[in-house]
Amino acid sequence: MSLPDGPTSPSFWQMFQWITMPFSFMRGCSRAYGDCFTVVLSQRVGPMALFSSPEALRIILTADDSELFEAPGELNEAFEPLLGAQSVIGLSGDRHRRMRQLLMPTLHGERMRSYGQLIQDITREVMSEWVAGKPFSVRKAMQKISMRVILRAVFGLSGGARYHQLESLLARVLDRMNNPFITSFIFFPMLRRDFGPLSPWGNFIRDRQQIDQLVYDEIAERQNRPDPGRNDILTLLMSARDESGEPLTKLELRDELMTLLVTGHETTATALTWALYWIHKLPRVREQLWNELQSLDGTLDPGVVARLPYLNAICSETLRIYPVGMLTFPRVTRSRLELTGSSLAPGTIVVGCIYLAHHREDVYPDPDEYRP
Repeated sequence: MSLPDGPTSPSFWQMFQWITMPFSFMRGCSRAYGDCFTVVLSQRVGPMALFSSPEALRIILTADDSELFEAPGELNEAFEPLLGAQSVIGLSGDRHRRMRQLLMPTLHGERMRSYGQLIQDITREVMSEWVAGKPFSVRKAMQKISMRVILRAVFGLSGGARYHQLESLLARVLDRMNNPFITSFIFFPMLRRDFGPLSPWGNFIRDRQQIDQLVYDEIAERQNRPDPGRNDILTLLMSARDESGEPLTKLELRDELMTLLVTGHETTATALTWALYWIHKLPRVREQLWNELQSLDGTLDPGVVARLPYLNAICSETLRIYPVGMLTFPRVTRSRLELTGSSLAPGTIVVGCIYLAHHREDVYPDPDEYRP
């Protein structure tokens, strides 16, 4: 038993390529090594076997928490500086199951659909700032919409000093994360050195401390002045109880709020930006979408809009070409496993490569063509 072949360059160089040019890095590995290959993005985590065939992805995604794999949250430790040690994606075993049980009722079903009108209202609010004939950054506009939706739906904030401070601080921190140089200080532990507020890590630490204080102040205010009429996610999480009747601690609340923010903000803004890019670039797509939207009568009911077939096709095709999550979370083999021709030893870290799976010519002819 041995790991699939893969690049032999040092782990720091592989991680640098992953941070700065992930698409070309993955495609280069796929051309050189095929459907499965091994990368080493961190010496602490070690080698990871990446698989991109549909069959491998099916097994990885449907056999989670089974006799084949375990999913230790410790493998996601790179996110800890931003999300915190109690984030659900960094937990394992009983702690992970407890947190999922507390979170899932809050983030499913009718409760999520109820935010449709809020999203429409915030979108119109941001659009009202645009000036006809004046160019604007679509990405920044989508980031603003995404941030305001999260602050209002998740944090329950809709104005005031704390709202504006959080919006400014969070936007600054997350925007810096798009800079490969800054990101390196998160993913390379040896670079986490505080040389004052002008140093990348020192700047990040100070911004994080300010964000944490604002979040803890909001939690304390809610605890001192409970309002059963509120339906934002923070309020619902504060009222949740586990099987022992215990609530989430302040630290757990903070870390789950940051997880929802970080995983929901940039991913949503990026996907929306790409969707608008393709709609603008391709007249046939724009015209067909316009005709579908014109068929709606009266006010735009969020539930009706969400069921429009061509709009859904645009969203799906956008996420196929540029998936917001390029990899699955890592799994670890429990015992010897044959996975699509690779013989894996117990303890092998296995990751599904969603991006490469979405660009397979045997599944999607001309995979780089945008065809909703």
